[in-house]
Amino acid sequence: MVKRVDLQSDLFYKKAKEEGYRSRSAFKLRQIVDKFGVINEGDVVVDLGAAPGGWSQVADALVGERGMVISVDIELIERINNVVVLRTDITNEEEAIRAIRDALLSNDRNAVDVVISDASPQLSGNKDIDQFRSFELSTAALTIASALLTNPNRSNFVAKIFQGSYYNQFYTSVKAKFRYTRAYSPAASRKRSAEVYVIGKGHISTTQLSVELSVSTVF
Repeated sequence: MVKRVDLQSDLFYKKAKEEGYRSRSAFKLRQIVDKFGVINEGDVVVDLGAAPGGWSQVADALVGERGMVISVDIELIERINNVVVLRTDITNEEEAIRAIRDALLSNDRNAVDVVISDASPQLSGNKDIDQFRSFELSTAALTIASALLTNPNRSNFVAKIFQGSYYNQFYTSVKAKFRYTRAYSPAASRKRSAEVYVIGKGHISTTQLSVELSVSTVF
């Protein structure tokens, strides 16, 4: 838990207040986008575990009028102009995927370009439990992304996970599904934080993987 005295001296907390962001984590996404270019104008972005909405605010500004942002969280998210808000549990992957697809159809969209997730578990104070719960959320985000990202040329993924015994397993899972995978700790992350962001670009569908394996076998 962040102490109030720490917030008062937190540069990114102050900047978030000044620039109208709902959370200081908005700067983490801005730094990720600056480095990896994962969100572009016109993209359809799904923000998983979005409350209170800082990442959705950044994504909305980046995609512009031609794009679309869908925010998903089990917690209530106050309305954000131009953003579709869905209240559902991302760990119930099938329900979340169905709700997102319905929202796409309702807005005359048929594809998702980017899935992002800054979801964090309710901290218990037990490091092992918190790391596992973070792994569960990150894995749910990856499952949802794999179902929604269908265009390999426009398919990016960003998810937070706590470093620990489950980190390598998650990173390997992302690497198996994307052509480009990197781990990154933005400058806006607190120095004592165990969080790291895994970035995937160029989603590999099951069909594509089967074709590539067949070709490699022939040659």
